[in-house]
Amino acid sequence: MVNSKYVYHLIAFLVVAIWGSTFVVTKLLLLAGLSPAMIFTLRFIIAYALLLGLAAFRRPFRWFAKSWKDELIMLGLGLTGGSLYFLTENAAMNYTTTTNTALIVCLCPLFAALLISLFYRDQRLRGIQIAGSLLAVVGVVIVELNGRFVLHLSPTGDALAFAACLCWAAYSLMIIPALKRYDTLFITRKLFFYGLVTMIPYYMIYPEWPPLQTLLEPQTIAELLFLGAIASTLCFYLWARVIRGLGAVVATNYVYFNPVVAILCAWIVLNETITVWFLLGTVLILVGMYFADKKTRGNESVRTYE
Repeated sequence: MVNSKYVYHLIAFLVVAIWGSTFVVTKLLLLAGLSPAMIFTLRFIIAYALLLGLAAFRRPFRWFAKSWKDELIMLGLGLTGGSLYFLTENAAMNYTTTTNTALIVCLCPLFAALLISLFYRDQRLRGIQIAGSLLAVVGVVIVELNGRFVLHLSPTGDALAFAACLCWAAYSLMIIPALKRYDTLFITRKLFFYGLVTMIPYYMIYPEWPPLQTLLEPQTIAELLFLGAIASTLCFYLWARVIRGLGAVVATNYVYFNPVVAILCAWIVLNETITVWFLLGTVLILVGMYFADKKTRGNESVRTYE
């Protein structure tokens, strides 16, 4: 059991590391001429097609959940963990700085932990966990600001970033009952399906299509396959497995490490600078995560369907 916990922690770190790298890959696709909404849609189409192909080999094959209430949970997962989260996060950057958006969105673990603790008594936070979370938040702030202690307040942009943060917190809450009744592959497939379905109203208002010449570029194809097959299909599936093993609160704490990986990738790919502030913030994040991972009362892992 102890060894399996370490495996889940390792998987959580790898998933967040991959998600951190997606900021750089997405930026490259934006520079190539694709819009944020189109990048999201294409990566989810790739992910859903792959998962649908995998599910076709499993018996019994299930299209819908066991009840309409469970189907609504799947819809909620697709909305909060998919379309609404990405749209609010991307829209926030149209009204405020990328730094502001990243700082607010990286509060997701704290919001998720507080929300989950309201509904699940055995996952209520203790003082040391709250202190660890706050220390990790300070580390995130230092990493993101990188020595430039200037924030540009924008009510609209900051509100959208907070909305994205709440979306991920709601996703972390809703996946708990889903994992108790359904296998990980089914949940992940439904998430991508409803993530795409709930994008339809957006395209009714803002119709767009990516330039065909851009889509045929080998680099664009490779980047979209990375986002769809690795960062979406594989990572969302593994993330659900991590929540099964560690519990939603502990798993979500790994999101604090997201900006560290993003900056490391930007340093490698985009030649951005690593500063002493980055190193200090990284240390605070790691120490904060250590204390935030201290067990809650009761069993932190989710009793789930297998």
